[in-house]
Amino acid sequence: MNFIRHILLAVQFFTRIPVTGRLAAWVGYSPELLRASAAHFPGIGWLVGAVAAFGYAVLGLLLPDSTFTPLLAAVLSTVLTVLLTGGLHEDGLSDVADGLGGGHTRERALEIMKDSRVGAFGVLALVLALLAKVALLALLGDIDWGLACASLFGAHVVSRFFPLGLIRLLPYVSEAARAKSASLAGQIDTASLVVAALWLAAALVLLQVAYPDIVWVSGLLGAFLAWLLMWAWLARRLQGYTGDCLGATQQVCELAFYLGLAISL
Repeated sequence: MNFIRHILLAVQFFTRIPVTGRLAAWVGYSPELLRASAAHFPGIGWLVGAVAAFGYAVLGLLLPDSTFTPLLAAVLSTVLTVLLTGGLHEDGLSDVADGLGGGHTRERALEIMKDSRVGAFGVLALVLALLAKVALLALLGDIDWGLACASLFGAHVVSRFFPLGLIRLLPYVSEAARAKSASLAGQIDTASLVVAALWLAAALVLLQVAYPDIVWVSGLLGAFLAWLLMWAWLARRLQGYTGDCLGATQQVCELAFYLGLAISL
């Protein structure tokens, strides 16, 4: 029962899917429950990735055969993921870009990241990330439509596993009273990492069975290298992480997964 509660709480926190009424009352809430639900962050990737892949596949059936069809499918599948998550991770990316781009000291960077307004660095990061994501998905779709759908699924799972490494290795540096993700603060335990790794491993096995000739480890390696860069950058600039840093890391790792896979092709 606790396992199901943790999954539903992750759905409630990381997506816009309503978990309300008696179901929400049964799930309950506490900082400890929310920290435990972080183990299912890659499981949310299963959900978001499946919706994105389904949207991409359906558009492939409905739209005429054209060189612009993969591009349009990439845009609309991205729209689906933003609607499903409420742009939670994209918001984190823009906040981190503003903070680290405009703040020359740790304290100033954290202050900027708490500001709800979006600055030039945030806009640039968000626009360039979305353009890169759409372009890479269009490229993969041009190579093979099913491969693009599988890549969407894999990228959303993989990119939601690596941010847990920041929770494990870095201290939380936001003011708990003002931070929306304060309840996630604290080192993630080994059991939660094992559960998250099982979500990840199951997704990779599924991808390998569906497309045995594709070197999926190249996407995984790309995401891992992106995570290493984010970890080193955040450790140097902030000496820790915030909720926004987790969202930014998810976005960067998702892009790196597509890029690594595209390079291997």
